[in-house]
Parts: sequence; C-alpha cells; structure tokens
Amino acid sequence: MKRIIVGATGASGSPLLIQCLKLIREEEGYSSTLILSDSAALTLSCETKYSRAEVEALADEVYAPDRIGAGPASGTYPAEGMLVVPCSMKTLAGIHAGYAENLLLRAADVTLKEQRPLVLALRESPLSPIHLRNMQELSMIPGVHIIPPMMEFYTRPQTIEEMTYHIAARLVAPFGIQAPAFHRWAGV
Repeated sequence: MKRIIVGATGASGSPLLIQCLKLIREEEGYSSTLILSDSAALTLSCETKYSRAEVEALADEVYAPDRIGAGPASGTYPAEGMLVVPCSMKTLAGIHAGYAENLLLRAADVTLKEQRPLVLALRESPLSPIHLRNMQELSMIPGVHIIPPMMEFYTRPQTIEEMTYHIAARLVAPFGIQAPAFHRWAGV
C-alpha cells in the first residue's frame, strides 16, 4: 500500500483537501494519513458543509498536530511522500526553516530529509518577497513541488467543482495517481 501523508492548514482551500482525499481513496493501492490542524478545521467550517469528522473519515489514518511522537514524525514511517493542501504561508515558513514544532511540520521535515516528494498547495495572494523567497529556496530541493492552486480554462470548466477536481488531480499526480477525469492539454 502506498501511503501519502496529507497535511491541512488554515489557509483557504478546504474543497481541494476534500477532493485530494477522495482521489487518493479511489486509487487502488493508495492510502492517506491526515494531519488536520485546528485552523484547517475552522476554515473547513467556513468553506464547506463538511464537518471535521466527515473529512477525517475520508482518510485511512488521522493524527492531531500535537501528536509529535506519532508515526509520521519518523523516517521509518512508510510513506510515498507528503501533500500539504492547503498550505499556509506560516506552514511554508516553518518547512523552509526546519521549524518542526508540531506533527505536520515534523512530517514535512522528515519528508525532506528522506528525499520523498513534498507537494505544497500554497494559498496566498498577493505574495510578499518573503513568501517568494521561501518558495524559491524550497523549490530548489529535489522532490519539492510548489503547486499553487491556479485556475485553468483550457478544459472549459462549467462548475467550480470541475476546477477543483482538475487542481486536485494536479496535486496528487506527483505520487503517481492518475485522476480518471483529468484532462491534459492536447495542443492546438
């Protein structure tokens, strides 16, 4: 079983988290370990009709961020890598600085040291020079994928749900998950 650690912070983007968890669950041979911050739960209640319990039920394992000694805090925890969706600028700064003060940040730190894929769905606008520097420096580490959830229009989406699906499909692709309804650019 290929396990993906999924961290969720308080940045806007809860529908992306939900769709990513669904795509991981639907892919044969994959499972998810969710680390959901209290801020993420608060944002979830503002952005969706899902409860914390309903989102946690989409994951195969769930850990609170204060469980600093849980499995994902160790390099021996078997995982393909980690996805942080949504990823706040605070979390980005913590990852960049190696400030592993909670399980989410420690799991990201372990992902980097073990040279596993780390996908960051960064949410902020506009971006400050500090945000850009943190992104730029992390992007130079092999296996780090900076994937801000950007809208696309070449598929001519009809709904927000279609756009959300397409972005979520891009976020899980570095782990080998091929979302069935994902439309690739076919050229003109």
